[in-house]
Amino acid sequence: MPSPKELLSPKLIPVFALFTLLVPAAVSQLTSNTASVALNATLGESLTVAATPSAVTIPLVSGGTAIGSSPVAITTTWVLSATRTAVTLVGYFSSATAALTDGATTPANIPSSEVLGQMTTGTPTAFTAFTQTSPLGAAGAGLTLFTQGLSGTNRTANRTDNLNLEINLASQPQLPAGTFTGTLNIQAQAL
Repeated sequence: MPSPKELLSPKLIPVFALFTLLVPAAVSQLTSNTASVALNATLGESLTVAATPSAVTIPLVSGGTAIGSSPVAITTTWVLSATRTAVTLVGYFSSATAALTDGATTPANIPSSEVLGQMTTGTPTAFTAFTQTSPLGAAGAGLTLFTQGLSGTNRTANRTDNLNLEINLASQPQLPAGTFTGTLNIQAQAL
C-alpha cells in the first residue's frame, strides 16, 4: 500500500485524473423533465333542513289555546356561494282553510290562522303571515320562521332553532270532538 507521501507524488496525479474520469455516472445527479397536473375542485351549494320530532301532539281545548307536546328542533345547514345574501326558513300548510282536518265525510277543519308558531325568541304568530304561493304552500298558510343574513363568515354554517306550536280555538268553540291531522312543511330558501 502506498504511503501518504507517495500518493501525493507527481507521478500518481495522472492516475488520479484517469480514475476520476472512470467514476460511474451513478454518482452524478440526473434530473427529469417536469410533469404538470391541473387540479379542478368544486364545492357545490347545499341547503338542508331537519326537524325532530317528526310528530307533535296537541290536546285541543274547546274555545281555548292548546300547546304542543314538545317543541320542534329545526336544524338548518348550508354551504352557499358569495352571491347569496340570506337564508330564510319558512313553515307552511298546503291549505289556509284546512291546515288540520278530521277526515270525516263532511270534514271539520282547523284553518292555518288558528295554528300558531313561536321561535325561541319570538311571540306566537299565526301561519298566515307568509303570503308567497308555490313552491311554499297556499297563500295565507305560512309563516317566516327566521331570516339569517349572510356574510363572508357564515356562508358555510348551521343553526338549530326550537319551534313551539299551539292551536287557538277561541274563534271555533263549536268545533266537534274528533282527531284532527295535518302536515306542517318546513323549508329553507337561499336568496
